[in-house]
Order: sequence, then C-alpha cells, then structure tokens
Amino acid sequence: MKSIDILKGKKVYFASDNHLGAPTMEKSLVREKKFVAWLDVVKKDAAAIFLLGDLFDFWFEYKTVVPKGFTRTLGKLAEITDSGIPVFYFVGNHDLWMNGYFEEELNIPVYHKPQQFTFNDRKVFIGHGDGLGPGDLGFKRMKKVFTNPVAKWFFKWLHPDLGVRLGQHLSVKNKLISGDEDVKFLGEDKEWLVQYCHRKLEQNHYDYFVFGHRHLPLEIDLNEKSKYINLGDWLSFFTYGVFDGEKFTLEKQ
Repeated sequence: MKSIDILKGKKVYFASDNHLGAPTMEKSLVREKKFVAWLDVVKKDAAAIFLLGDLFDFWFEYKTVVPKGFTRTLGKLAEITDSGIPVFYFVGNHDLWMNGYFEEELNIPVYHKPQQFTFNDRKVFIGHGDGLGPGDLGFKRMKKVFTNPVAKWFFKWLHPDLGVRLGQHLSVKNKLISGDEDVKFLGEDKEWLVQYCHRKLEQNHYDYFVFGHRHLPLEIDLNEKSKYINLGDWLSFFTYGVFDGEKFTLEKQ
C-alpha cells in the first residue's frame, strides 16, 4: 500500500475521463484548455494529482510514435512533475495501450490495475473502474480482444497514420467503447461498481473508493465509514475530486 502524507494546507486532486480528441480535435481543444487551466490552479496547493484514465479518447504507443496533439496537456503535466508534485496515472478503457511514454517523458507512474493508497490515516482504493464488478459486459468483451497480445502485435504493424485513424474512429463511433450507457444512473442496487466496493469491504476496510469510467459524479455511502466516489467527467460535468487530509469532496470547475 502506497502512502502519501498530506501536510496542512495541501490537497490531493483527482480527475478522470477527459476524452481529449473527441469528437474532433478542434472541439476537444476548448476542453483541453479548460483542463490545463485547472491544472495551473491546483498545482499551487497539490500534494499529489491522480488522473484516473481516459485522458485521451484514443491512445496507442508505437515503439517510436505516439498520437499527434495534446501538447498543452502533456507539457503542463511535465511542468508539474518537474516542480516536484507527484502525478499518478491509471489507464482507462480508451488508453490501455500505454507502454512507457508517461514514465519516461513525464515521470508519471502508470497503473493498469486498481491500487491502494493511504493519505495520512485514510485508506483509499483507486482505479479507473472499467471491467470491475458483475456488469460492464460490453467492455469486458472488448478488453479481451484489445489486450490480446496477438491483436496488439498486428495493430502495431499498421502504419501509425492508419492505426491512429482507425483507433479514433472506433473510439468515437463504437458503442462498446463510447456508448451512452456510462451516463445513466442505474440505481445503487444495480451499479456494478457499488457492488464491487461492497465485496471489497468484506475483505478489508477502505475509507474511500475512487473511480472514473461511469462519467457520472456520484457520492454513495457504502456504510457508516466508507464511501464510493465517481469523479464524473470533463465532457459534460467538469467535476473533480479533492481530499484535504480529512474529507473527500466533489467539486466543479
């Protein structure tokens, strides 16, 4: 379990599901500038920043090539880590093909599975949220294909102009990847991430579960001492999470 000490006056920030590049680079640019402006504000008192996946609507790392664009975001993240503020990245279902670029160029550790962190004395379980629990069946089927080593090997041999264009098309158009289901509240008893959290609590206590993926800002009490947080997105809600050392809140940019 990783531990971060939050000094007085410092905060930990969380954001997820920017989907930069969707539906077009031109329309995405407005949201990207808003996100970079937010990073400029939070870096002033950030003890750490957590990005919980789907920063990009499509991302694939070839051996010597990454997708064109997102210069403002990548440059700002490099500036933040260069200043000594740690940034942590959890891959989502749109950017699960990360393979060293963030670590090497931005000094940002990348996690492909949920992780446990301790902030002062609070235990927090963090992940993107895709494929967890009993639901999310469409993504689970998709992930088996997209993470298959043979499929990845064939894809990387496509010319980047063709591969990235194909990936962007699928990411925007394919309902298994960018459908509307993620923005519908199912009710607490049907939310698969809530069910997943309840099962985790049978094994260990966590003060907070923090996820993205659902595109809905949610705060749900799991019991008297544990809460499930979904961060929403930067497509419609522009919400983010803040932990000040004592409590976790959802706020809006």
